[in-house]
Amino acid sequence: MADAVTSTVISDGNRNYKIKLTNISDGTGESAVTKVDISTLLMNTGLAPSYFAVKSIEYDVQAFSSVVLYFDATTDDVLAVLTGQGYFDYDGAFFNDPQSTGATGDIKLTTNGASSGATYDITLSLIKKQ
Repeated sequence: MADAVTSTVISDGNRNYKIKLTNISDGTGESAVTKVDISTLLMNTGLAPSYFAVKSIEYDVQAFSSVVLYFDATTDDVLAVLTGQGYFDYDGAFFNDPQSTGATGDIKLTTNGASSGATYDITLSLIKKQ
């Protein structure tokens, strides 16, 4: 068996992108799974964006010790470590992908401390950047 995961795009505009990520774990967990593949998206220029700025993260993490979001790079950059419930609102001071060496622009996710019945529900509000 495997964790039951979904990635549901809520909106995909010329500039803004919003996605809801969910997981009901069977105890397997996820490790460095690409949740947002930037190369599949377009901007109003007709080109793929090269990185994201984060507007907000809303989350509910239950029975995982943590869920970690990363910006993909040669050495991944931590975007957020999520536990419990919460909301990060960057309110105009957006959190930009630092675009470290080998950056792809993708967003990846890893769960820690998976157990049967553990869940997460995460909504990412992103801005596409060139």
